[in-house]
Amino acid sequence: MHKENTLFYNKPDDSGRLQKEIYTYDLLNKLNIRFAGIDHPEAKTIQDLGNTESLLGVSIAKNLFLCNSSKKDFYLLVMPGDKKFLTKDLSKQIGSSRLSFADGTYMEVFLNIAPGSLSVMGLMFDEKHKVKLVIDKDVLESEYFGCHPCVNTTSLKIKTSDIINVFLPYTGHEPVIVEL
Repeated sequence: MHKENTLFYNKPDDSGRLQKEIYTYDLLNKLNIRFAGIDHPEAKTIQDLGNTESLLGVSIAKNLFLCNSSKKDFYLLVMPGDKKFLTKDLSKQIGSSRLSFADGTYMEVFLNIAPGSLSVMGLMFDEKHKVKLVIDKDVLESEYFGCHPCVNTTSLKIKTSDIINVFLPYTGHEPVIVEL
């Protein structure tokens, strides 16, 4: 069991952690990306995070996994947790009609992430670039980026510039910036 609500700044002990979470820390270290993390009870929604955001000093981004009606185009939408999502606002900006929430099976296949744990960190597993990254511009205006390390029992605080300038180029994903 991990000590909840205690900040850590280095890769935590591997015991009891899933391999994909460990791989997240290993990759962040490999890329020289500094982070702060905190373990917490399972969080399937932004509301489930309780005081995690205040303890970390960051707003955790809302992540939505979407697809078009033919289930050929998949999108990871990253937006502020307190913003309301309206499909028509996004569809128009990315030129895709009839967006809907994608089945969690695709999330697991493409990003190695179970529903409830969706995170930009999952793009490290999308080597075939099946998922297009879409980021609301308000997320980019924050100095820090809050996300899960591919599991929903821990949250991370990372400099937004490190996500955009180091992590995403490593994964080969170029974000489409939208205004929601």
